[in-house]
Amino acid sequence: MKRVVAGILLFVALNVGAAENKEPKKADAPPPAKKDGVKDDRYENLALFQKVLYFVEQNYVEEVKNKDLIYGAIKGMMDTLDPHSNFLPPEIFKDMKTDTSGKFGGIGIEIGLKDSILTVVSPIDDTPAYKAGLKAGDKILKINGDSTKGMSLSEAVAKMRGKRGSDVLVQIWREGLEKPKDYRITRAEIKIQTTKSEVLEQGYLYMRMSNFNERSTDDMRKVMSDYEKSHGAIKGLVFDLRNNPGGLLDQAVSVSSLFIDEGVVVSTKGRNRDSDVQTAKKGMARKDFPVAVLVNGASASASEIVAGALQDHKRAVIMGQPTFGKGSVQTVIELQPEIGLKLTIARYYTPSGRSIQLKGIQPDIFLDDLDQKTLDEAMKKGSFIREKDLRHHMANEMSDDKEFHPEEYMATKDADKADDAKKKDKAKDELKPFVAKEDYQVRQALNYIKSFQIFKAAGAFEQATTANAKATAGKTVQ
Repeated sequence: MKRVVAGILLFVALNVGAAENKEPKKADAPPPAKKDGVKDDRYENLALFQKVLYFVEQNYVEEVKNKDLIYGAIKGMMDTLDPHSNFLPPEIFKDMKTDTSGKFGGIGIEIGLKDSILTVVSPIDDTPAYKAGLKAGDKILKINGDSTKGMSLSEAVAKMRGKRGSDVLVQIWREGLEKPKDYRITRAEIKIQTTKSEVLEQGYLYMRMSNFNERSTDDMRKVMSDYEKSHGAIKGLVFDLRNNPGGLLDQAVSVSSLFIDEGVVVSTKGRNRDSDVQTAKKGMARKDFPVAVLVNGASASASEIVAGALQDHKRAVIMGQPTFGKGSVQTVIELQPEIGLKLTIARYYTPSGRSIQLKGIQPDIFLDDLDQKTLDEAMKKGSFIREKDLRHHMANEMSDDKEFHPEEYMATKDADKADDAKKKDKAKDELKPFVAKEDYQVRQALNYIKSFQIFKAAGAFEQATTANAKATAGKTVQ
């Protein structure tokens, strides 16, 4: 089961990576031992492992179970690989088999390891974590009082899973906070509505996809169909993939096929295997309106596949911030009936052959992620630098205060800064319903699409200008 995963979705499932098949494949038998006389370090190292295992079992100060030692050794082995390769013990592997149904239990966040720190990649819309105020980029320091230092992704999943209605205490660090903050979040069964839409203006549709599961393509087609039945033709689409952590590979391919009807969508290449090329499905594409795709640093995995495909095929303009940068493919192997292994087996490439590992998809148009309220206030007040803002500026000797006291002035300024920081921190935690029309990046994307339509309508002028340029080529204008 191939998966392109940004991290681990903390529902009951391990993650919503990009997958090709729903069932994990069985593990192949290991290669036979080499004949006598042929040196192979592998067997010397296995002998060393066996000696250590025996010594620990016989001499450790407390009795330990053989299974715990073996599981720990396998976990340590996987920790030497990339962060997306994991050992899946029974309690995690069982839940992972149903992780793409769109129904999950837990708190609803995608996590990953950034600089060896457990980090929120993205909270999922309308889940307990989202409603509690967790944000992309939050560093998870503790889970139920236990430090996350050295904790694997699968261990974090196990700690944050639990019965519906029970609580989990998460301590996070966020830029701008004076100290770590605790969030007590009540677990719930999460039914994810992957696709949401909003009418921006007559003919212009906004569509957001929170992840890629089994229903994503059908939901997206239904949204477009319902809009056209009630509002008429679509003139332009703003497709929002911000904070989308990924999902099923086949859904990434079919969603891409809604806009391109031929050619490569994504290709993968592993160490010991030929390239696997996924092409667009014919007969699904809509080419009658322009598309702007919004992405950010929490757009990962399957989101990057779609954005990269539409960018390379020049079917959409990509706007926003560089994406997460996960360009690897995982497969899940069933080692035993209740035990599995998730292993990175390949890298994936966009249609033009780009690897986005670490780099991410670079937007065609960069947009700052600005809070609309802050933006409106700035536009009202202006952002001019005045004399009083200059360092070491002179005081006004005609002021009501006969004397200027720098210490008092600086103390007041520091107090003002502290108050501003507290207000900003409070504002960050105040969760307001998302309204697409009020979002700065959405409005910029809409403006681009409308401008595109205007320039397209002016195509005759462009052709005339081009013809005139050709006619005057090589002539000197006096």
